[in-house]
Amino acid sequence: MRAFISRLLWPALASISLAAIYFGMEAGHGVLVFNIVYLSLAATLAMLERALPHERQWLVNDGQIGPDLAHTVLSKGVAQVLVTVIVFMGIAEWLKPNGGPLWPETWPLIIQVALGLVIVELGLYWKHRLAHEWPWLWRFHAVHHSVSRLWFFNTGRFHVVDTVTGLLVGIPVLLLLGAPQPVLLMVSAVTAVFGMLTHCNIEMRCGPLNYVFNTPELHRWHHSKDLSEGNRNYGENLMLFDMIFGTYINPPRRPPADIGIEHAVPEDFVGQLKLPFTRAPL
Repeated sequence: MRAFISRLLWPALASISLAAIYFGMEAGHGVLVFNIVYLSLAATLAMLERALPHERQWLVNDGQIGPDLAHTVLSKGVAQVLVTVIVFMGIAEWLKPNGGPLWPETWPLIIQVALGLVIVELGLYWKHRLAHEWPWLWRFHAVHHSVSRLWFFNTGRFHVVDTVTGLLVGIPVLLLLGAPQPVLLMVSAVTAVFGMLTHCNIEMRCGPLNYVFNTPELHRWHHSKDLSEGNRNYGENLMLFDMIFGTYINPPRRPPADIGIEHAVPEDFVGQLKLPFTRAPL
């Protein structure tokens, strides 16, 4: 039964969450429903982490709940404000290209969303990869990788500069192509839902889905201290570009439970915000 549940959880939670957001958007309450769904998913994952943990040692408090929450409020707050302004304040319509639409608005919405995810993923993949390969970008991204355990609560533990640079290579590209508001909202919703699922400490077996989507199974390798494993699986939502550029990894063994980075980071939120601007080794 446990094995069956572990195979069902990821597709069930992802599809139910996204379906609820879609119907909320259709009813004209996209932002409200998104927030309700996001918080409901968080509560569900919190319970499942206790019932079906992937690593029991990751259930132990690491003393970072306060900084994790502060990073989440700042980074996710900035992200949601920007997306809300773009989608619902008319900027999407204002930025549509002149001389005819570049975006295939006549296609079914699900196909448009899939296209949007692929387009956005290219920028997100390279932004993420460069954040590991370029030392000055790594200084910001290291705040996220400094965690010693993965669980739903540190999904949003990103330095705000790391978050903003990620936003710049995502939704703005779709805006310039003339993607309509429903596509912008659903692409943002997929990224938010997948992000929380990816970081959760729940036993999930995703099978063939690992070749398409970024799943907890794959992302645990990305947090490995061994850089031959950690500098892999850069995909935000999809694994397409990891496949194309040779950075996909999914060995037939258990990912390491001992995760993190070589150098220590400050324990407090303000210290973590200031860290990239100091001379501290990372």
